[in-house]
Amino acid sequence: MAQSLQITAAAPDPALLDLPWDVPLEDWPAETLAALPRGISRHVVRFVKLSGRVIAVKEIGETVAYREYELLRALNRLDVPSVVPVGVITGRRDANGERLEAVLITKHLQYSLPYRALFSQLLQPDTTGRLIDALAVLLVRLHLTGFYWGDVSLSNTLFRRDAETFAAYLVDAETGDLHDRLSDGQRAYDLEVARVNIIGELMDLEAGELLESGVDTVEIGGRLVERYSELWDTLTGAESFGTGERWRVAARIERLNSLGFDVGELDITTDIDGTTVSIQPKVVDAGHHSRRLMRLTGLDVQENQARRLLNDLDSYRADLDRQGEDEEFVAHDWLTTVFEPAVRAVPREMRGKLEPAQLFHELLDHRWYVSSEQGRDVPMVEAVASYVETVLRDRPDEKSVLGLDASMLPRGEDLPGGLVP
Repeated sequence: MAQSLQITAAAPDPALLDLPWDVPLEDWPAETLAALPRGISRHVVRFVKLSGRVIAVKEIGETVAYREYELLRALNRLDVPSVVPVGVITGRRDANGERLEAVLITKHLQYSLPYRALFSQLLQPDTTGRLIDALAVLLVRLHLTGFYWGDVSLSNTLFRRDAETFAAYLVDAETGDLHDRLSDGQRAYDLEVARVNIIGELMDLEAGELLESGVDTVEIGGRLVERYSELWDTLTGAESFGTGERWRVAARIERLNSLGFDVGELDITTDIDGTTVSIQPKVVDAGHHSRRLMRLTGLDVQENQARRLLNDLDSYRADLDRQGEDEEFVAHDWLTTVFEPAVRAVPREMRGKLEPAQLFHELLDHRWYVSSEQGRDVPMVEAVASYVETVLRDRPDEKSVLGLDASMLPRGEDLPGGLVP
């Protein structure tokens, strides 16, 4: 190993020193790598096993690596869905003393998949639309924090299941920039780049026969613009009403909560004669339901998973006629008598196929389906056994999806789930 090797990391793992940094990344030995699905990349990227976990390593120019590392750290501090940076390594040289590119290291995002790996599986109808909706939410959240992406695309995004929808994560900050606030022009340009890129990516899937039939790729690109605009206007738009309709302030907050956003600050003004009131959210934070569930149970899950689990908690509370009791006590009982036993009832070797919250969500769906089919209230124990045998046993392991055959993907070099392209 070259003596000039330099590691920049907040908490460097000594095991990093054992990796073959004097070898070009594309030539790293198979025993060092983790077999995980990857998407298209313009850089050499690899998944690597390290200290019982998986990291993603990308060869990239030194200046860009440091800049991207700092941007990802900033996004994580802002609690924006993005991969977690580990560090930057520079000063690499091969056995002949020739300079090798610097590398950016990020944590592998468990249970996440690049969009091409998702389309290589059997998917439900409208999967494309649900991915676009997730990307629209991510783009709005980024823009609210003042982050200009510069290269929005499905390829630069990772997706995790979130109940019946998906949650999107940024995996490429290479072209991004962080501002105090974005102009309308910057937001519009990001949105147009996204629309054009998505249409091209979907056409590529269509050519590889991975896209469900009947999808209008241009329409899907337009759907992103529509969903983004609707959400942005709802979160940031001003609303005026008469002083006799002050209930609309609470209604606006409730509407934002239903979308999964908390209002951190609200600007309320009246006109000169005090007959008209205007309100405009100044600070909105995503994660309304996930924060509530975390406070009640300690479970850290996706927003729509939290919404579903909270609905089940509310049903549990109503069924036992415990609405008058302290919510925290009821939540603790639900966690220990409903949620945890259901998840533990799944055989240990299959629990890693899905996140626990997603597993519980699917168990609730399956229980409802079986109960409807049999015309009776099927106990959760029976529902778990049926779900394991008829659904879960043949599902891929989404914690890692180890051993995915790269030939399933129709083109090119891949992007690891958890690393920027």
